[in-house]
Amino acid sequence: MPSCGGSCAFDPKKDIPSLEGKVILVTGGNVGLGKQAILDFSQHHPQQIWLGARSADKADEAIKEIRAEVPDAPVKFLQMDLSSFESIKKAVVTFTAESDRLDILMLNAGIMGTAPGLTKEGYEIQFGTNHMGHAYLTKLLMPTMMKTVKEHSGADVRVVCLSSVAHKQAPKTGIVFDSLKTEATEMGAFERYGQSKIANMLYARQLAKQYPDLTVSAVHPGVVRTNLATRMSGMPAVVRYLSPLANMFFTSVQEGAKNQLWASVSKEVESGEYYEPVGIKGKGTALGRDGELAERLWEWTEGELDGYEKRGRGD
Repeated sequence: MPSCGGSCAFDPKKDIPSLEGKVILVTGGNVGLGKQAILDFSQHHPQQIWLGARSADKADEAIKEIRAEVPDAPVKFLQMDLSSFESIKKAVVTFTAESDRLDILMLNAGIMGTAPGLTKEGYEIQFGTNHMGHAYLTKLLMPTMMKTVKEHSGADVRVVCLSSVAHKQAPKTGIVFDSLKTEATEMGAFERYGQSKIANMLYARQLAKQYPDLTVSAVHPGVVRTNLATRMSGMPAVVRYLSPLANMFFTSVQEGAKNQLWASVSKEVESGEYYEPVGIKGKGTALGRDGELAERLWEWTEGELDGYEKRGRGD
């Protein structure tokens, strides 16, 4: 594995070690960075890769494309809507019925620049999907990850959170807690997105403190050539119109996926840190490194998730 001082020259084909026996789950694995990560993982012989996505049709198409390059890719669809706790819970029931270990959890899925809205549980749609959905998924999968640590000698369990340099567009206080269970219409679409992305950074930092047996990181993939901007319903039409032109100057998905792949396997990763491509730390904002804010977000999030669980039990 290469040692990263400034930027890390990372080649997924050569630098991802054997993944034999390992189980991987990637959310948003049907397109873009998630799909590319699954393709690259598949070439290193993992036991199983779960592709988390909402649409079965899109997931099936992605799996066909992956297997066109890696015929024996052990990829399986896991239906999951991150804007619905009920859907997440069903996905975890399906996963744990078939797998008793989890080595890499890649929290890759996300939405950006959407019009104001709420998740099914009443959270601001971008924060609820990008942060709360992934936090609940991680919480439910934690027993499996800890079992992997305890029962498999030398296990190296990773959680990789997809953040973004767009965390710099978050509100001045980082997170406006009073806005999280509203549509937050006082913010623009990109400010709401920035709030969700700084939440990803802060959550990774605190998750690492809570679970020192895991290696947790937050990563920015770079400015990647995808179709995400054309689906930004909350952004002006001119932005969506011009985004295909801007794509000419963006990096490819193959390059963009390298940072999250590096974070999944490199021995250089420091748990709780935020990395820009590839393997460069220290570029996040001061708010993104704010330990008190990370702890406050953790406690708020855990309170919300515990409250949902109690209501489900009828407590």
